[in-house]
Amino acid sequence: MEKEVVKRFEPIIQRINSGNKLLHVWEIKGGISAQVWGLEVLQPNGQKQKMIVRQHGDNDYFRNPNIAADEFRLLELLDCEGILVPKPFYLDQSGVIFTRPFLVMEFIDGKNDFNPTNVRDYISQLANHLANIHRVDISKLDVSFLPLQNEICIELLNRKSDNSLNEYLMQQYLKSGIPLSKKNQDVILHGDFWPGNILWKDGKLVAVIDWEDAAIGDPLSDLANGRLEVLFKFGIEAMNEFTSTYQSLMPQIDYTDLPYWELFAALRLSVFTEWGLDKQIEKVMREKHEWFVTHAFTRMNKGG
Repeated sequence: MEKEVVKRFEPIIQRINSGNKLLHVWEIKGGISAQVWGLEVLQPNGQKQKMIVRQHGDNDYFRNPNIAADEFRLLELLDCEGILVPKPFYLDQSGVIFTRPFLVMEFIDGKNDFNPTNVRDYISQLANHLANIHRVDISKLDVSFLPLQNEICIELLNRKSDNSLNEYLMQQYLKSGIPLSKKNQDVILHGDFWPGNILWKDGKLVAVIDWEDAAIGDPLSDLANGRLEVLFKFGIEAMNEFTSTYQSLMPQIDYTDLPYWELFAALRLSVFTEWGLDKQIEKVMREKHEWFVTHAFTRMNKGG
């Protein structure tokens, strides 16, 4: 069976270098937004190298048929700017090997870590790398291929839901505040900054992955999403530590509208009820989500 799989993937690595030989292929499980395979390649110089083949799923592809090309281009830009991302090697849009576009990138020797031994250091590294992403000077780069976060937000405001997490109330409240006055310079947004999109090795953050939700917009959008995700995984104290560390690194940002972006994050992530989670895990997440939304509403009503 593996020989058949190797035969299917070998043309990919030979397009990168005609002297490459494919030794091994394995499917990488865990993600829901893309199909991912690992490749072990014997290069002409006798060195072995691992690579990743990434093909986006239906939702992302039909939302943006150019998503593979966009992610490839963004990874090139971010790698040049010193952001810890997989180096992109090859983009295929021919439809010859696979019917859908895909990209080949560097294999990062790391893994997700949801139980760090030193939570404070873990949170500090998360905040530092989010700040590094937001420091990339887009005035010197062509990022016109990325969507605007405001356009994504409008789609969220019109998304249908079962209202089990007060989605309708959040939508109406947010609609009443549009358009927000622009207080911050636009930055590159990861769009889904959470521990599941971070790779670690020996306690060090080694890569930020899965950039299919990237956009251009207010840095508070990423911060708010990160706050809720850290709350889900590590609790209120860790969320506050994540926020204060980021704020100390990015003092130039106006944080007035953070509660507003928190409601967007809460609205975006309200779909966790559809993930088929363990009932107890979902119960705890519901409680944290409710607290997060209530806290955001309270601060908005107080004007800060």
